[in-house]
Amino acid sequence: MNIHEYQAKAVLKEFGVPVPRGIPAFSVDEAVKAAGQLGGPVWVVKAQIHAGGRGKGGGVKVVKSADAVKAEAERMLGMTLVTHQTGPHGRVVHRLYVEEGSAIARELYLSMLVDRATSRVAFIVSTEGGMDIEEVAHKTPEKILTLQVDPATGIQPYHGRRIAQALKVTGDTAKQLQKLVGDLYRAFLAKDMSLLEINPLVITDKGNVICLDAKLNFDDNALYRHPEIQELNDPNEEDPAELEAKKYDLNFIKLDGSIGCLVNGAGLAMATMDIIKLYGEEPANFLDVGGGASKEKVTAAFKILLKDKAVKGILVNIFGGIMRCDIIAEGIIAAAKETGLPVPLVARLSGTNADLGKKILSESGLNLIPADDLADAAEKIVKAIKKAA
Repeated sequence: MNIHEYQAKAVLKEFGVPVPRGIPAFSVDEAVKAAGQLGGPVWVVKAQIHAGGRGKGGGVKVVKSADAVKAEAERMLGMTLVTHQTGPHGRVVHRLYVEEGSAIARELYLSMLVDRATSRVAFIVSTEGGMDIEEVAHKTPEKILTLQVDPATGIQPYHGRRIAQALKVTGDTAKQLQKLVGDLYRAFLAKDMSLLEINPLVITDKGNVICLDAKLNFDDNALYRHPEIQELNDPNEEDPAELEAKKYDLNFIKLDGSIGCLVNGAGLAMATMDIIKLYGEEPANFLDVGGGASKEKVTAAFKILLKDKAVKGILVNIFGGIMRCDIIAEGIIAAAKETGLPVPLVARLSGTNADLGKKILSESGLNLIPADDLADAAEKIVKAIKKAA
């Protein structure tokens, strides 16, 4: 789960992390009022969407008058902001954050994530703040330091000293940075984050350390422990199909292809997407119905797939372990009868009650294409959508 920048800063502030003063605004009048409350002479008007690269897309502007705050608020609210992370369709801006200006001397980069290779929390830092870290990693990888924290010892003073040394920070500023490292680590663990990114982390002209931007991601599997974080969710920032899928406990991610996938098991779903690409097409989604899906759940999954106008065909790939293939077949038929099944469908069923599932499908009277194995299924659905086109 993601949250907005202003929400992220409020969470971090609870742990003593230094952030600039700022006020969220949902209208032009609120933005102007926020500027008055903060005082001048410099403000930053920031569009609030769940994506990076806002500055390059025109979503972050430094202004020096209340009239300029108003003008930028009028421009940004309701605009479709396109960045390298939103894709070509962009995101509509519904919220702003008006923040006091900062006198920046240096821009640094700091992030934290769970390193799955070592099962440890890792800090990633660089002197090249304010830039795309991917570009830094590609062109000057030596400017990036990764430092892992042993869970047996937790955060230690030497972690902060090592990071300060890597960022070429000394004196009182280094002491502030060392405290910040400890505070961020506590916040990361306490809120079950999966990612924390501060870009840029700035040193002001007076030598103070401030988190000028903040991006937080939270582990969905731990949200039940954090109702206060769940309340920060903004449905406007989520794909409607993904929101619908959550209602039925379906693991769904919208993609840009033309073949809808309905699979049980994350690994099998990944393999299904890979083989679709191998045969020359692109998957329209990742959809894992889980091991114990009901007829109703499968029906709901089909409806979600068919709402996507980009879907030109559907590939069902089920290995019946816990999941019974006859349940999948009944769900397919129920959904097909409700929707009319306007696109070709290829079904590959294997495992528990596979023969019964195939029998149910063959006797349904629907125009379904059976497949013997995964390669056969991918080849048939690609041919089917090309023929339909």
